[in-house]
Amino acid sequence: MQKLILLLTLLSVSLVSAQAYKGKDDNKFQVGTNLQENGTGINVSYDYGIGENISFGISSTYLLGVADALLKNAVGDEKADFGDRFDVRARFNANLGNVINVGDNFDVYPGLSLGLRNFGGHLGARYFFTEGFGVYTELNVPFAPYDTDKSPARKRLNNQFTVNLGASFNL
Repeated sequence: MQKLILLLTLLSVSLVSAQAYKGKDDNKFQVGTNLQENGTGINVSYDYGIGENISFGISSTYLLGVADALLKNAVGDEKADFGDRFDVRARFNANLGNVINVGDNFDVYPGLSLGLRNFGGHLGARYFFTEGFGVYTELNVPFAPYDTDKSPARKRLNNQFTVNLGASFNL
């Protein structure tokens, strides 16, 4: 009996069809960690499919741990306040998983983002284990930082290469 239950479980898991990007009206929510040179934090994002391979969304990052020793300027120590640690950005993705034929449960998505701190780009990938749950990673790079004269901490925290890792959910 146990062998029969095990066999049925394995067959049902192997028949699950997880799809990383479904096209129009697809909803993705992601939560994970943000890793960068001068701090670590939390990243959340939401993407909505508007076409077969195009999605728009919003992403936000808040840095929890900041290396205060690296935030020194000519006048002395500068602490990073809430405004320095927080960023929100609108994003555009080109979901290429079905274009490059890597499988239904895997998606690669390069994109552009326009945020409070800079204009940049990202390259992401999602892999879904089940219909509703998967993992993601994103590499982010700023192309054009905005004026950061008001706060040197913002330049050091929000205008550098970052990596996001975490969980992705179909909504």
